[in-house]
Amino acid sequence: MPLNPATATRLEKSALDNGFDRGLGEVDGWMAFASTHAPVQVWLSAEPDGRPLVALSRQDVAQGLAELGAAVPIDVPSGATDVLNVENIPTLGRLLRRAFQLARSLPTALLKEFQQETATLPRATEAERLVVQRVGQDIFRAGLMEYWEGRCAITGLAVPELLRASHIKPWADCETDAERLDVFNGLLLAPHLDAVFDLGFITVTDDGAVLVSRALHDDARRTLGLGDVLRVHRLGTKHRHYLSWHQEKLFKG
Repeated sequence: MPLNPATATRLEKSALDNGFDRGLGEVDGWMAFASTHAPVQVWLSAEPDGRPLVALSRQDVAQGLAELGAAVPIDVPSGATDVLNVENIPTLGRLLRRAFQLARSLPTALLKEFQQETATLPRATEAERLVVQRVGQDIFRAGLMEYWEGRCAITGLAVPELLRASHIKPWADCETDAERLDVFNGLLLAPHLDAVFDLGFITVTDDGAVLVSRALHDDARRTLGLGDVLRVHRLGTKHRHYLSWHQEKLFKG
């Protein structure tokens, strides 16, 4: 049945405020929205008690929203893959913003952007190849800023100018551009953590725990703030492939 006007207004405002700027109409009680800046579509509705419902066109995006909404076993709108139940309108806003960010960064969004921006760039000389690499690194950084919401994956530092886009498997060791531009092949880190991670003095386990190498003595650990228990939050299952490489090839053990 159609949504009541007050509910429809709240849902529409939440969509527009969080990147979904194209209204696609309402069908069977679901209001559809798309974005001119992110490759994902959402449908919004509400439970009888007023709790919002969100359906998404991309399963990989929906899987990244588990902390903000619970999957519910109801019929999905045509074109959707999952429906999530959300606690309230403020949480809906956070979920939609996160969906927007994930859609802009998850594979193969960064790779497609890289291919488009470098399609006409020459690569005959080392200098030309460095230009292409710089374009890729800038795109990769922007993707990590979206995925980690502008915060260090370990400390939560939220000063964009200080954050580094750290490849788990370095650019030079990647076999394809798909690996180089895979958002799961990166961590957004504070400068000191980027340095010790890049040099193998720390690594990250599959469950997000930060391991510190025995090669780093106690004074250095304390100075770097590595004496405390640290962990990475929001790791996805697709990070594990790259983390295994880092543990085996770079970590000083």
